[in-house]
Amino acid sequence: MKREPYTIETYVNLLKRQMLLTDVHLTDAQKGQRVEGLTFDSKEVQPGTLFVCKGAHFRPQYLNEAIERGAICCVGEPDCLSQAQTYREKGSGETPAAEAGAIAAITVRDVRLAMAAVGNLFYDEPWRRLCLVGITGTKGKSTTTYFLRQILDRWLSAQGSPLSAVVSGIETYDGRECFESHLTTPEAMPLLRHFRHAVDCGIGYLTMEVSSQALKYHRVQGIEFGYGCFLNIGEDHISDREHRDFDDYFESKLQLFSQCRTAVVNLNSNHIDEILCCTERCERVITIGTQPEAEVYAHHIRRQDGLTRFVVRTPGWEREFAMEIPGLFNVENALAAIAVASDIGIEVETIAQALRTARVSGRMEVFCDRRRDVTVIVDYAHNRLSFERLYTSAIEEYSGKTIVGIFGCPGGKAKARRRELPEVAGKYAAKIYITEEDAGEEPLAEINAEIAAGVKAQGCAFEIIADREEAIKTAIEEAKPATVILLTGKGRETRQKRGSRYVDTPSDVELVQKYLKGQEGKL
Repeated sequence: MKREPYTIETYVNLLKRQMLLTDVHLTDAQKGQRVEGLTFDSKEVQPGTLFVCKGAHFRPQYLNEAIERGAICCVGEPDCLSQAQTYREKGSGETPAAEAGAIAAITVRDVRLAMAAVGNLFYDEPWRRLCLVGITGTKGKSTTTYFLRQILDRWLSAQGSPLSAVVSGIETYDGRECFESHLTTPEAMPLLRHFRHAVDCGIGYLTMEVSSQALKYHRVQGIEFGYGCFLNIGEDHISDREHRDFDDYFESKLQLFSQCRTAVVNLNSNHIDEILCCTERCERVITIGTQPEAEVYAHHIRRQDGLTRFVVRTPGWEREFAMEIPGLFNVENALAAIAVASDIGIEVETIAQALRTARVSGRMEVFCDRRRDVTVIVDYAHNRLSFERLYTSAIEEYSGKTIVGIFGCPGGKAKARRRELPEVAGKYAAKIYITEEDAGEEPLAEINAEIAAGVKAQGCAFEIIADREEAIKTAIEEAKPATVILLTGKGRETRQKRGSRYVDTPSDVELVQKYLKGQEGKL
């Protein structure tokens, strides 16, 4: 039976218990009002909503709009609420001052921690009713998430059970909502909403990517994972807006182990001793890797007959697996999925069948023009570790062919990529096409110039073509026989971030299909 909504006073008491509360501006009557909705998006507000003021792009007019739409109370940090109150009293110049008096408000010391707290209360801790798998790592989160999702769905379908839910940087599906994602891990309140939807739809399993940002900024605060997978670690997301240095990035990722019962750890990862030390917080540890001491051990790895083949040995069985998806590095991602699925109790034959045909949207998607002997691989690779593995794997799997790269770098974050990506690509490619990739509020020309300097330093030929569609078209048309084009960064995403807005654009896959003449389809 559905419970009655909690009162505002219940939320106040919760925030007080968690030592987040700094002040309350509520009458006794307001404290007794029941909270019917929870959001930080003013356009989602309906009567009875508790509205959270958060984010670098928050504007006082958003709170004004929320109140006009029926928000009964707001939660925010002192400066934010003070600015909002001043705005309502004085007006903005374009908008007249509101007639209402003081805002019904709950002031907190940390709005991100507060979002997790009120979200868990509002949605009634739905993660407790899920087998929740969290996957982190510098590379491979999306691929591993989708490998496990497809194993789970094959198994659940055979039982007539609802398919599993997924929250990833590619797609979100919770039984009610299904959409293309633009954050690896959502903020705490929408994340908990997805969990609630999954539970309400009878879903028992949810696999999700857990980013370093999610761990650092409390998006998964208060949540316990059944399984926490740590794939690897490399330097990434170092900037003023993300992590101040590698230690901050690494420590953020390691926090996953304080929130999971069973840790799954790749022994092939850098800094493995530090990682294993942190797993002491967990009830159990399952090791995976290509080293014999791994509990889930892969060996005899090769590309054969158009398939990635490898043998897996566990304490309970040994079996050969084959995957259609290319990239020998994907074996490590498969091992993580195999370890979790096997521990859940899924039969090895079901796991093998699911992995054989596993596909990941926008990951290692291969398109060919056989008449010209031109291959295009579309992948989301976007950092040093993923570039290194993609380019070296392409050289190994397409021995003797010319490698060409197409990529850009995002604006406002992970600025080291502008040095690292051209350093890797320039080492292996014959030519690089530099183009747009979510420049955001930073001038695209400046980003591309930084990338170009890095490519030039490697002595590699390059061309800057700001329009991504034109860059893809040019690279394909100029490709000589026996060429492999590595098109990275966007995959099947259908929007570019320009300024503070996302603009609809064709996906990389659509553009390859449009311009790759004589294409015979995905391998």
